[in-house]
Amino acid sequence: MHVSLLSRGSIKCHFSSSLYSDVNRRVINKVKHSISSRCCVYPPLNPSLSSRCQQSSSAMEQAAVVPEPPAEVNSALSEEKTAEKEAPETGKRKSDEPHEAEGKERRKRRRGGGGKNLRRGERYIPPPQKRNPGVSFSQEHFDETSYYFEGGLRKVCPYFFDFKTYCKGRWIGKTLLEVFKSEFRTESIEYYEKAVKEGRIRLNETPVEDLSVVLRNNDLMKNTVHRHEPPVVCTPLEILADDGEVLVVNKPASIPVHPCGRFRHNTVIFILGKERGVSELHTVHRLDRLTSGVLLFARTLETSKKLDQLVRDRQLEKEYVCRVEGEFPEGELICEEPILVVSFKIGLCRVDPKGKECRTVFQRRSFNGKTSVVHCLPLTGRTHQIRVHLQYLGFPIINDPIYGSSAWGPQRGKGGLVEKSNEELLQALVEEHRSQESLHMLDIPDDVIVIGKELEEVKTSGKADELEGTSEPNTSKEINHTQTDTQVPTSSEMGNLGCTDINPKSTPLTSPTNSNGSQTEATDSTPKTPLGTRDHLCSECKLVRLDPTEKELVMYLHALRYKGPDFDYSTSLPDWAKEDWVEAD
Repeated sequence: MHVSLLSRGSIKCHFSSSLYSDVNRRVINKVKHSISSRCCVYPPLNPSLSSRCQQSSSAMEQAAVVPEPPAEVNSALSEEKTAEKEAPETGKRKSDEPHEAEGKERRKRRRGGGGKNLRRGERYIPPPQKRNPGVSFSQEHFDETSYYFEGGLRKVCPYFFDFKTYCKGRWIGKTLLEVFKSEFRTESIEYYEKAVKEGRIRLNETPVEDLSVVLRNNDLMKNTVHRHEPPVVCTPLEILADDGEVLVVNKPASIPVHPCGRFRHNTVIFILGKERGVSELHTVHRLDRLTSGVLLFARTLETSKKLDQLVRDRQLEKEYVCRVEGEFPEGELICEEPILVVSFKIGLCRVDPKGKECRTVFQRRSFNGKTSVVHCLPLTGRTHQIRVHLQYLGFPIINDPIYGSSAWGPQRGKGGLVEKSNEELLQALVEEHRSQESLHMLDIPDDVIVIGKELEEVKTSGKADELEGTSEPNTSKEINHTQTDTQVPTSSEMGNLGCTDINPKSTPLTSPTNSNGSQTEATDSTPKTPLGTRDHLCSECKLVRLDPTEKELVMYLHALRYKGPDFDYSTSLPDWAKEDWVEAD
């Protein structure tokens, strides 16, 4: 037997069992008294030390009176107890033993993956996944669906898609039903109830059984939908330069730069990836969806940082050309009116003394008796700067759905005279475009204004046949719930966070497309909604759509040239900017 006693003064006393029989009780008592006094004078670092001293002294007393066992028994006991006592000296903990580790693992599994004890009925919520800070689109995403071409338009075959989003702070403690009612209003509650029954709504990868489930922090929501994208012009993307560091394209109007709102595959990023095999691009700047012209992408992160710095330091010279209403004054005209953002979610701006400083230089290039072609040099980079300054000067851009609208008043914002509040202005814009069945041109998110179900649904089996392409389509228009690049708490935001195609084998019927990106025009017999893509829960599959017009797809604003310290990229003039251009009736 081996006993060790440690006191505050770092005095360590060792007593061997072989000596106990020769030590009388008086000596033991003296040692006990000495050790006890030291423990009192010097309070132990460990609260349990005092009790250890008492236990050790008691052990010595027992050892003095207990008779010594036989040799063979004493030897076995001595080895076992010595191993027990020496374990603390080696720093080994009980939990380090194999059987203890296994028990700990079992307890952890009972507690949940995170090691937290779960109460009855409590859900386990995994920690949020780390998002990839780099470029996230790859061939897997490009293969989700395919294009077909019809009537001069590039169209995307409808496809199944997983919208994803983590639980927002304002959703914590609310039920899924409450969140769907307040923030995901593109569909009815009846739709979400049916989607739950079919396992299309999941929480942390587990199908939701009831919309009454209460959301908690870090909950990952997934909603599988049948996705339809608006058509865009079928003009091919022209590559202006590609040196391995910078890729420059001539972006057609109507095509967003990257996935946003209802657009995913009908974007520059996805078209380049699907038709030209180009991926891992870094956006340097953006052009409005309806704007065409020079668009720069960085091929590497280093080049991206370099170009970003040029933009911040205003070393990137930009030249635009536009066609405006009326006769623009001759000579150089400078506008320095400050611009204030009215709505960040749709990028609506107006001239306001409280806005940020801006400076744009204008010069007329031509006038055809009705409209003028104007050369624009934005010296600052505010949102919609050219469009807002031209509106202020009284010469809005042709086909500008926002700043050419009569919702601004009789003068349409000329001179900054707008006799409406920001909320009233936004509502007036919505009402004007709703009456013209062109609400999709505003790119308004659903949480800014709730768009009612104003779409004419198919009521007869004859019209249902039209959806299958067996007869001429109906002339009713759709109102797209289109959304902007800004992330908002709607289904579009969930799509911006990533995607996974849950039904990759259901590739829809498409028109021929060559591998080099060139397209074959579809025949008149091509169905408006391709066969094999209908979904019984999809409300959009029940709508008959009229193709958008050129006025809805093209705004007469073009990025003509981008110039830096060591590069200069430009395009030719668009047809509408040429002097002999005549506007079609």
